[in-house]
Amino acid sequence: MIRVVIGSRNKKKLKEMVALLGDLNLDLTDLTPYPDAPEVEETADTFVGNAALKATQLAPVLGAWVIGEDSGLCVPALGGAPGVYSARYAGTHGDDQANNDKLLREMAALTDADRSAYYVSTAVLSDPTGKVVASAEGRCHGTIVAERRGAGGFGYDPLFLVPEHGKTFGELAPEVKQQMSHRAKAFAELRPVLERLARGESLA
Repeated sequence: MIRVVIGSRNKKKLKEMVALLGDLNLDLTDLTPYPDAPEVEETADTFVGNAALKATQLAPVLGAWVIGEDSGLCVPALGGAPGVYSARYAGTHGDDQANNDKLLREMAALTDADRSAYYVSTAVLSDPTGKVVASAEGRCHGTIVAERRGAGGFGYDPLFLVPEHGKTFGELAPEVKQQMSHRAKAFAELRPVLERLARGESLA
């Protein structure tokens, strides 16, 4: 069975990936089995650039197929912020509470259409030599509410309202989010390539 590593130590990302791709004949894991794996600096100014950095730098070191994934929230009225800085918007990487607090402050004076936002997820698949063989992007559009709603999800999920459900990602059941999220759409686009990999077909 071919191992495919998602280049992250975020257990919630791994959980979503397994939920979306776990039926394939692949050994899916994150970086947990690789404690010495390097931390890849996200120096690109685009999501696809950062995803490619993770995939191409980690694959040769691990000797495995790697999916580099980068995602974030974009608010057009804020010039696209937080964007690629979503995880460290308030300064400390992964501090969801501080990031949410900053976003609420930045958007305090915004109303109606100016509160529209979208999540982006870009996934890049690299072969074990570090060569990119596929990439995909998914988006999910919504609105930023004025205060947190729900305790589910992670990142900006308690603030991200999905209009067709009238609930935030923080309020929606995980299985509902997984059907429509930006990450679900990106992995769905990548899935045909992974199906070929699972069948042992060449991706050259």
